[in-house]
Amino acid sequence: MTDTSFADLGLPAALLRAATDLGFTTPTAIQERAIPALLEGRDITGIAQTGTGKTAAFGLPLLAAVDPDLGHVQALVLAPTRELAMQVADAVTSFAAHLPRVDVVAVYGGSPYQPQVRALQRGAQVVVGTPGRVIDLIEKGALRLDQIRFFVLDEADEMLRMGFAEDVETILASAPSTKQV
Repeated sequence: MTDTSFADLGLPAALLRAATDLGFTTPTAIQERAIPALLEGRDITGIAQTGTGKTAAFGLPLLAAVDPDLGHVQALVLAPTRELAMQVADAVTSFAAHLPRVDVVAVYGGSPYQPQVRALQRGAQVVVGTPGRVIDLIEKGALRLDQIRFFVLDEADEMLRMGFAEDVETILASAPSTKQV
């Protein structure tokens, strides 16, 4: 087991406080390797079993990259299912507990557009969504990705298995080439 603590990972104080509040003390292997690399601005591919804290491994550094003073989408997390999108959005929201001006919104099909559009119009900085709804919102002009800094494909293997490769490429085409992945 590792002797590393969450305090050793280089997280900003507000995110370290949120992690501590959530009971995180010792990072899992994926967190120990991914968090410092992502905080350094590197692109990574992380592979770990369910229940190992992958959402924190990308969610905490994602929030570190968000500027709360900017009222536009700065981070996008794509998830293959509505359930996972809601779960990830809830987790990222809990990580942002001490970042009062950071808004996280989940966008997914099978739910009315208007509340999601209103949340985007209010200046959400983090969007967690399913590929189909993200594309719909881009096409309607409600979601702009031209200023995102951070892009996550959560469960990318599952997204490919479900046939979302073309959708992911369409979404990536709306984002700057300088984003962190």
